[in-house]
Amino acid sequence: MSWFTGILGIWFKNKRDKGILSFFICRWVNMELHVRKRFCSICLMGLLGILGLGCSADSGQADDGNGLNDTMDVSQNRKSVGDSAADLLDGSRFPALHLEIFYVEGLKPSATTLDNFESFLMERLHKPDGVTIALTEISSPGQAVYSITDIRNLEDDIRTAYNQEGILKVFGLFIDGEYSENTENGSVLGVAYRNTSFVIFADTIREFSGQPLAPSTAVLETTVLDHEFGHLLGLVNAGTPLQSAHQDEPHGKHCTTEDCLMYWTAETGEGLINMISGGTIPGLDAACLADLQANGGK
Repeated sequence: MSWFTGILGIWFKNKRDKGILSFFICRWVNMELHVRKRFCSICLMGLLGILGLGCSADSGQADDGNGLNDTMDVSQNRKSVGDSAADLLDGSRFPALHLEIFYVEGLKPSATTLDNFESFLMERLHKPDGVTIALTEISSPGQAVYSITDIRNLEDDIRTAYNQEGILKVFGLFIDGEYSENTENGSVLGVAYRNTSFVIFADTIREFSGQPLAPSTAVLETTVLDHEFGHLLGLVNAGTPLQSAHQDEPHGKHCTTEDCLMYWTAETGEGLINMISGGTIPGLDAACLADLQANGGK
């Protein structure tokens, strides 16, 4: 009995609690042997439960309400565009790539678009453990116009996939509404805005693909997807060093070759419709391919 009273004494320290302890001891003395054993087992299980609850706050795995925990380093996926170019291209540090793509209800990328996109990735990246794509539908945030700040905030709310050992994670979003920086002469179809994040303005793409003689939605979606991922790969001169002079500096991180995937008009609906001929998805020119290969790609 001494060990049991000693344990209870740890928890019952003031005068009132000592009275409770005395009550337990008296009950113990008057119990039959088989009842004592049962009582002891119940108290021991209760004590272990209390100790378990007391240790839970020290685990370092506190959930933030979005499936993330305090030990997850999200900062590695919140850098500037192009900062992860080498890791995306090369397979030594991250032999696998996982894309977490969210889409607003009714704007799911087609199977053709995803097949085309996966082929583009496999042709350019060294990922011996493969490339996987997970699709998740979300409700519309209910905005007609989105700024990049809006998109970043939405990503931070819904993203669950962040880099882990051997697997590089990328976030993609197919959103309704239009980009806040659209002009009368240019409707932006996609933006790469972090090192592992891009947004596709899927509603805008459908508006252009619905025009007479326009390319199909799958062709436009694929072109924009490939183009924005090209920026994540560090093109042009955005994390992947130039091997030759082919940056169109007046138009930022784009290529000077007019039929190259990374030509600046591939980001706007007006420019892309004029750029695509015969429904053919533009590819990377020799200069862009040389850049990627020098930085660890195929």
